[in-house]
Amino acid sequence: MSKSLLHIEGLIVLLVTIYFYASMDWSWWLFFLCLLVPDISMLGYVINNSIGSTIYNFGHTYVIPLMLIILSIVLNQDKMLALSMIWIAHIGMDRTIGYGLKYPSNFKDTHLQKV
Repeated sequence: MSKSLLHIEGLIVLLVTIYFYASMDWSWWLFFLCLLVPDISMLGYVINNSIGSTIYNFGHTYVIPLMLIILSIVLNQDKMLALSMIWIAHIGMDRTIGYGLKYPSNFKDTHLQKV
């Protein structure tokens, strides 16, 4: 049950983020171009599993993009807000399909499932 709930939560985050992105009338080219950018954090696995999981998890937690959203609102930076929304959409998309935060044991070991 809790695993399904986490997948549903990811889907809701993805859909809500897309809704707000669309309501701001931002570029869909930018959205699709940047949607997979957080996956660059997988390159940390070239070094080793421990560093790879740390870097990957850094790029796949909600904390940083949420802080950037607050900062972009305070500074009135629309482009930063758009990129932060795309980042959150990416995380929601990953959670929806089962990619979670990584354990240092192996790339396939996540908090949602074994990929």
